Amino acid sequence: MVGDISPQGAGRIGPVSLNPPARPGVSVFLAVRNEAENLAAAVERIYAQDYGGPFEVVMAVGPSNDDTQAQAESLAEHYDSLTVVANPSGGTPQGLNLAWRAAKFDYLVRVDGHSMLPPGYISQAVALLERTRAANVGGMMVPEGNSPFQRAVAVAMSSPYGIGSESFHTGGEPGPARTVYLGNYRRADLEAVGGFNEEFTRAQDWELNHRLIQAGKTVWFDPSLSVVYRPRASWRELAAQFYRTGQWRCHVIKRYPRTVSARYLAPPLVTAVIGLGLGLGLAGLVRRSGGLTLALTFPGLYALGVVGVAASARDNLDRAAKRLLPLVLATMHLAWGAGFLRALPDGWLKRHQPSDGPI
Repeated sequence: MVGDISPQGAGRIGPVSLNPPARPGVSVFLAVRNEAENLAAAVERIYAQDYGGPFEVVMAVGPSNDDTQAQAESLAEHYDSLTVVANPSGGTPQGLNLAWRAAKFDYLVRVDGHSMLPPGYISQAVALLERTRAANVGGMMVPEGNSPFQRAVAVAMSSPYGIGSESFHTGGEPGPARTVYLGNYRRADLEAVGGFNEEFTRAQDWELNHRLIQAGKTVWFDPSLSVVYRPRASWRELAAQFYRTGQWRCHVIKRYPRTVSARYLAPPLVTAVIGLGLGLGLAGLVRRSGGLTLALTFPGLYALGVVGVAASARDNLDRAAKRLLPLVLATMHLAWGAGFLRALPDGWLKRHQPSDGPI
């Protein structure tokens, strides 16, 4: 008799099922705009997952300057379980809300149009949600570039000297965290806090995690949930990305003053000091004033510091990328700082909503 481990029936455990328990349904959701370069590869990675339960993809597509819409429609024809919904505003939080609310399953896995899921990601995310009972589980963003410029950006984004020391950038031990990359949720938890705040064109993931924690829920970081991210491919795109991020970090601090930290204030402070030093120093050169010219010391020291950090970068970075790294670091710092300073005047963001651009 199956399950009877003694002649007398002592220790009877009942019939053993040969079929594993059914896995919960999963809806992968994403908001895309101007993602023609990476979208097909990102979706292919989603469908290469080995998840053993019901599965769908819901993609909210915003107005784009490339053929993102055509690619999305082509992918929906190829994959029966992929649904495309319109995101007329083009905003990231609006698109994410449209996508997850159109989804039919209770487990929700967020993906970006330029993120590449590794094998087993969804299975592991569901297992972590079930084990930790967290409202959101997520892991690390692992930037990988194809060009020397992108490889330099990838190193900078993985360094505490480039984008800060949050665990989803630099790594750490599994456990509760303030925020994680992307995110894997239960529908009930998203509904409980109202989903993504559509006021936050940027930083909407951080802001959502902050509200989840305020509601007494847990955001869980696990470095094994690593997802490849394709960095911006040009100086202009990189500067615009970090300028907008600086703007919205200022907005976040205004909304949640207790979240301010030295890490967030360092870029605008450095940017202001460098700008002041350059202005006074150049005026000193014109006026032949030694005192004013000394102000050039500040941007000079910053330049030396950036070069020193770049020189200590990992040895496997190719020579072309390593030469670009100091300028990449400076672009990230100063664009972020300039965006923060520009957004300081009260009400500026309401009058000048920055273009969302590629997510």
